Amino acid sequence: MTESAYPSISSQLDDVESAREEGRRKMDWATQHMPILEAVREEFIADQPFAGERIGMAMHVEAKTAVLVETLAEGGADVALTGCNPLSTHDDISAALDAHESITSYAKRGVDDEEYYEAIEAVIAHEPTVTVDDGMDLVAAIHEDYPELIDGIVGGAEETTTGVHRLRAMDADDALEYPVFAVNDTPMKRLFDNIHGTGESSLASIAMTTNLSWAGKTVVVAGYGYCGKGVAKKAAGQNANVIVTEVEPRRALEAHMEGYDVMPMAEAAEVGDVFITTTGNRDVIVEDHFERMQDGVLLSNAGHFDIEVDLEALDDLAVDRYEARDGVEAYEMDDGRKLNVIAEGRLVNLAAPISLGHPVEVMDQSFGIQAVCVREILANSDAYDAGVHDVPDELDQEIAEIKLEAEGVEYDSLSDTQREYMDSWDHGT
Repeated sequence: MTESAYPSISSQLDDVESAREEGRRKMDWATQHMPILEAVREEFIADQPFAGERIGMAMHVEAKTAVLVETLAEGGADVALTGCNPLSTHDDISAALDAHESITSYAKRGVDDEEYYEAIEAVIAHEPTVTVDDGMDLVAAIHEDYPELIDGIVGGAEETTTGVHRLRAMDADDALEYPVFAVNDTPMKRLFDNIHGTGESSLASIAMTTNLSWAGKTVVVAGYGYCGKGVAKKAAGQNANVIVTEVEPRRALEAHMEGYDVMPMAEAAEVGDVFITTTGNRDVIVEDHFERMQDGVLLSNAGHFDIEVDLEALDDLAVDRYEARDGVEAYEMDDGRKLNVIAEGRLVNLAAPISLGHPVEVMDQSFGIQAVCVREILANSDAYDAGVHDVPDELDQEIAEIKLEAEGVEYDSLSDTQREYMDSWDHGT
């Protein structure tokens, strides 16, 4: 792999061997509960579909991601990796990956903005032939600063809602110059990762960080997309009272028909105890809302970037600001109210000190999709023009079939008669 001036994680840690041991222990635990990637890994080891390829990745670097990274490396790829969020990297995992002969990891927790983008540039210095992204920062950096590398890139895959939104906007402007699979939009990702993963991990992270109960709390969920649905469902399941805020009328109606209270954020701000943003947009909770909130509220973000809660406005309003407990920063208003921000407004299920991200089994499904998308883009590159592409349905079904087999679940199949009926138009009443 090409050398980068930016140091890998191994040269940044005082006790790298201890970190590698701990990271490997966590990865081994995750592997035991990831039968999809285990099956895919066996196939990749046998077939070596990525021999000679260089895969550049910007992801949340923790144990489940590490299993995906090693799966790609053991399929023959050289992999260069960094984080996609300054607070979501686990340094011990990063160090364990960096010990692999075919993996270089630049991911480190707690970097500032300059270091964050230097690490992305270090990945780009390896001149990837495939990109795997979570949030699109890697793709954006390549297009903006290293367009000369684009001809050598076969394609990519994007993990999350925010990244897909950015890619589609880029595609609409005819600015996306290589094909990228919208992994986030496939059923095996949306129906499980976004709903169950985001719902469970966000609530678990908030509860563990604050040591507070959900029962009886009024939880305001901003956005009723797949992630918002999951957060609302899981909060209601833990006996919270749920309010949904929305800007899209059909989603607002859906939330209403599911039994949630639906109202503008300006009204919800006056009654909410916990606020969880899931929109992928900016300025969802702003100054006017802070001025209406009750003393002691919790503010958190389950979207990708730390722009959903306007922390600059909150800081301007505050007369004091201090760490209330690990992962919780209190902003004291001039009237004595304290508004508490979890994980600096960053992705709450990954950026809080105690956060572990989505459950292992959920990420096994999402990362299974990522792995077969990399296989597909390399095996059939001529079939995909520059732009955003839906994941082929047969790949999604392949991952579902592996999961069902691992779970020992049997299911029906169409008979020839049923298949003929479904494919015909001349069977009327």
